[in-house]
Amino acid sequence: MLDSLIRHIQGSKSLDLEQVQSAVEALTDPDVSVATKAAFLTALSAKGETISEIESFASELLKRSVPIPIDPATRDRGIVDVCGTGGDHLNTFNISTSVALVVSAAGVTVAKHGNRAITSKAGSADLLEALGIRLDLSPEASAEMLARHGFVFLFAQAYHPAFKHIGPARRLCAECGQRTIFNFLGPLLNPARPTGQLLGVSRADLCEPLARVLQRLGVRRAMVVCGRVGDATMDELSTLGESSIAEFYHDRGFSMSTLSPADLGLGRATLEDLAGGDKHRNAEIVMAVLSGRDRGPKRDAVLLNAGAALFVGGAVTSIAEGWDLAGRTIDEGRVVQKVEALRGASGSF
Repeated sequence: MLDSLIRHIQGSKSLDLEQVQSAVEALTDPDVSVATKAAFLTALSAKGETISEIESFASELLKRSVPIPIDPATRDRGIVDVCGTGGDHLNTFNISTSVALVVSAAGVTVAKHGNRAITSKAGSADLLEALGIRLDLSPEASAEMLARHGFVFLFAQAYHPAFKHIGPARRLCAECGQRTIFNFLGPLLNPARPTGQLLGVSRADLCEPLARVLQRLGVRRAMVVCGRVGDATMDELSTLGESSIAEFYHDRGFSMSTLSPADLGLGRATLEDLAGGDKHRNAEIVMAVLSGRDRGPKRDAVLLNAGAALFVGGAVTSIAEGWDLAGRTIDEGRVVQKVEALRGASGSF
């Protein structure tokens, strides 16, 4: 099946839903060779994935994810995810995970979907592990954690068993320097089905298409962002350069914009000011920020992105208002209290 789809793609033809379903079936089949799977992913990348293709792949893979029994009351509050695609290779500290904790402490329910490091020294799973927060909760325990504490981490590898048979082909592509559709599918596959999402991407040209995909997948409110750092880009809103933003609110429209540090009145900072290390060093950095002890550029990066996430979560009416709320939440000690509560809760499941 993949051989015929490869020929179809090489003719510059897009895949329809039925063909994507067949492709996912083959990619998750252990009897299909790794080389054939890698050839398909390479051909699809060379053609260029369409919005419809990305949406169809995400929908099919979500159907194969492990469901989470979230109760209606928790779902009615709204659920936000804050994550990035990775791939910027800048080795900053864990900004999005820090933001997720701040946003939860400010009262927005957060289901953080993530994994271990791939293109950095410490991924979200690595950091939370170093902070003493469990990664191995069952779906039932995860739902209870979300309802009780307004935060849960959903370890991607535990909720997407189908990826076991896709991983070798992805690694083969990576060894050849070849990106694949899976480089940006991960953040679209949160099994909690969030209603709001702040998604960071490492290329500005991905902002609009991935926002369109989130909209089609049923997310009610989202911002997809990419920030500049000199000649490079980061999968966060940047305090070091201009950021590209694609956003929508339910069915009320879709917009593109840019945000500059000059608009925020920020002091000068460099990429080195945002540098991270391994998971233990990042845990130290993050706790210094979340406790209010570090009030420099790292705090600014967290406040900016937390402001956007709080806006997406409906807690505030602007990023600037969200910045202020995030700052107060840190300074009042609520984020440290949240981390301590999550540590304690982790031991009760």
